[in-house]
Amino acid sequence: MSKALNTPTPAAERQLSSQARRLGLDRIRFDLTSIRLFIATVEHGSITRAAEQQCVAVTAASRRIAELEAQFGIALFQRRPHGMVPTDAGRSLLAHARALMHSVERMHNDAAAHADGHKGLARVAACTSAALQFLPGDIRAHQALFPDIDIETQEGTSYGVIKAVVQGTAEVGIYEAAVSTPPAMMRTRPYREDRLVLVTHRAHPLARRRQVGFADILPCDLVGLNEDSALSMLLVRLAARHDGKLNVRVRARSFDTMLAMIQAELGVGLVPQGVAQWLAVSKTFRHIEIAEPWARRQFVLCHRHAPDISSAALSVAEFLARSGPRDAPPA
Repeated sequence: MSKALNTPTPAAERQLSSQARRLGLDRIRFDLTSIRLFIATVEHGSITRAAEQQCVAVTAASRRIAELEAQFGIALFQRRPHGMVPTDAGRSLLAHARALMHSVERMHNDAAAHADGHKGLARVAACTSAALQFLPGDIRAHQALFPDIDIETQEGTSYGVIKAVVQGTAEVGIYEAAVSTPPAMMRTRPYREDRLVLVTHRAHPLARRRQVGFADILPCDLVGLNEDSALSMLLVRLAARHDGKLNVRVRARSFDTMLAMIQAELGVGLVPQGVAQWLAVSKTFRHIEIAEPWARRQFVLCHRHAPDISSAALSVAEFLARSGPRDAPPA
């Protein structure tokens, strides 16, 4: 009977395990100097050179590395005659250390930007088509009016843009409307419109056409973007409507690579008109109008509602919303 009373229940065991993990975290005590020394030692392969870089005495640097190892209970380096070599554990923790320093740097930049109350930093994520065609000019116009607001941009897929705003790594997002709908906590507004064209090599059978529809494109070898891009998903939807199968011969990560593949006669591709006018300027290419409604695309601006958005980011969002919707430059 007494043995049964002394046996911990599963719930008690989980609580003890949770307490042990918490106590383990509570024992970790290190500062940013130690983290910088750890990173520098990995990069230089020498604690002496790392100490010189960080302006720390070698003995103090060595002690800090040893304290890190003691707190984590693992060896971070192999001490060899020719220098310091990170262990598997050291290499694993290196990624976390660099991410930590990156977060600290961003925190410092944000604090500095708001120190005098007249500066700010806005983070804008945009899908590739919008980033190439519209965002550079809009940012330049905004900075002409608000020179003390810095804008940090990141480029990705439309799905990636929405994810960045949801997770807080971006405050303002621009994505292609047909791809997805952001959560209800987001405010959305129209931004800009563009039109897709078919880009071919001048020797391609469709190169002599003035207009095409998807039925003309479907049998062709295609050069596409990554499968998670808005253009790739659009092609999949169109093929399903036509009960057809896409012949994607090669995929590219960017429009310039995509156009290089088209120039090599590996297939044809859908390209935003503004991008085609900028990148596909060689006489090798032909730009063919797509005479169907799906070729016109709407881009959407999204951000969190106030007060869950900085004043700087809200300024940028309001400015971008006023700049559109407008079409891409005509051919």
